[in-house]
Amino acid sequence: MDDLDAFRPVPGVEVPEAPLYVLRSVERGDDMLNWSPNEALPAIEARGRTPLTVSEGISWLLQHPERLEPNHCFMTIGSRKTKARGLDARTPAIWISGGTGRDGKERRDAPKVGWCWAGNRHTWLGFASAAGRSGPDATE
Repeated sequence: MDDLDAFRPVPGVEVPEAPLYVLRSVERGDDMLNWSPNEALPAIEARGRTPLTVSEGISWLLQHPERLEPNHCFMTIGSRKTKARGLDARTPAIWISGGTGRDGKERRDAPKVGWCWAGNRHTWLGFASAAGRSGPDATE
């Protein structure tokens, strides 16, 4: 994924303009395994939660690396790349590499940031979300 820096928060995802902020009650989204991103986003929002951006997903894993397990990984559908007519069809995801294909055998069991199609389902990818975000001016 050589254009990761072009992925920004999707409309409706409000990220505080601060160098640090807190995500509350982060979940990996295991209950949505085998859902597509197009199906998961409205369900996450209906639960009063917000999808994680790819930066938030990476930051969460730096604090809690045990949350990334083989066959229990997640998409970060709070980030998408905009195009002239809508959104790029890819959604960022974070998973454990199987060390096959372009990954190479030397990357077996390594964390990987990549992408999946917004309309595809994966039995091993959930959808990371949080109950909310709190910036430095929050009173919570």
